[in-house]
Amino acid sequence: MPLPVSKSHLIGHSTPCYYYDLSLLDATLKEVHKHGLDKGYHVHYALKANHEPYILKKIQEAGLGADCVSGGEIQQALDNGFRADQIAFAGVGKSDQEITLGLESDIFCFNVESLQELSVINEIAKKRQTKAPVALRLNPNIAVKTHTYMTTGLNDNKFGISDEELHLVIEALPNLFYIEFLGIHFHIGSQINHLEPFIELAKKANRYIEQIETAGFTVKILNMGGGYGVNYKEPDNEPIPNFKAFFNVFDTYLNRRSDQEIHFELGRSIIAQAGSLLSRVLFIKERSKKTFAIIDAGMTELIRPALYQATHQIDRINSAKIISNTLKKYDIVGPICESSDSFAQNYSLPVLQRGDLLAIRSAGAYGQVMKSQYNLRPDFPVIYSDELGNQT
Repeated sequence: MPLPVSKSHLIGHSTPCYYYDLSLLDATLKEVHKHGLDKGYHVHYALKANHEPYILKKIQEAGLGADCVSGGEIQQALDNGFRADQIAFAGVGKSDQEITLGLESDIFCFNVESLQELSVINEIAKKRQTKAPVALRLNPNIAVKTHTYMTTGLNDNKFGISDEELHLVIEALPNLFYIEFLGIHFHIGSQINHLEPFIELAKKANRYIEQIETAGFTVKILNMGGGYGVNYKEPDNEPIPNFKAFFNVFDTYLNRRSDQEIHFELGRSIIAQAGSLLSRVLFIKERSKKTFAIIDAGMTELIRPALYQATHQIDRINSAKIISNTLKKYDIVGPICESSDSFAQNYSLPVLQRGDLLAIRSAGAYGQVMKSQYNLRPDFPVIYSDELGNQT
């Protein structure tokens, strides 16, 4: 399901802009349903990946819940049709106002990251004379092969409750009268393309459940988080991640009981491949050792390459007259006054000229949602495939 490149229906749009292939999103959601929801799993979509209202509407209608990491995301989820009892609230730094919003909205669960946070939630719930449903986010110290900024399940990370702190939390829980203990939560990282870390996580989750239930608590909710990656290098070869393999890990290695709910929080794997950033070539700058293609999109529109040194496939969609299909190497760079404003180095493309339209692929997650107005950049339009007659 490649980006539609019949040329004519995208060329007339102003750039930079984001394009979303809704047929691919629908197909992806069907796979999540088939291998996840149909097996009785609960899947919450991570709004931090992309919170465009039209996209959220389709995800909500597909039966997914919401995974939120701020009060703003909670409100966005509620405003776009997600029921409060579908909303899980994670995040290492929840403000008192955000906690209050969660309680007032009667959300499904707070994923709690420390003993102090647990005590604060208890106090706020006490003032409101209500109980706060919580799951303990545990840090299982599992290494994953991803960018260091995307690891969240190691002892060196700021996230989660360590093994050393867990026994203190267990001791404190009986005296926190306004806390309703539901279960445990994990999230070990992002853009994880190998299944081994998830296998290790499932095995560790079994041990954590035994430890906590031996202490007298019942783990009703087991939230395994998300982090499943996508194929950035070859998006056309794998437009939909292998959700069957992902969920089969937990079918196989998790000691799942009939009285437990198993939850997941997927974001990137659902929306990344459906989005592309479209940009035009402004100038070609020849140097003795390299050639720059300066485009009208920058790190303000897609920060991942500058922040994570992330790679994205870049396609030419001809809007100018084709001068050659011979490949040439370019540094694809943006207009922002930062040397880090670069999308690719020594990247092979057919010979480019001013006006050519490029598609930076797999940009549906952590693309538009992380935009900024640095350099007083203007806002940009969004194009959906159904607005173009679903020409995919």
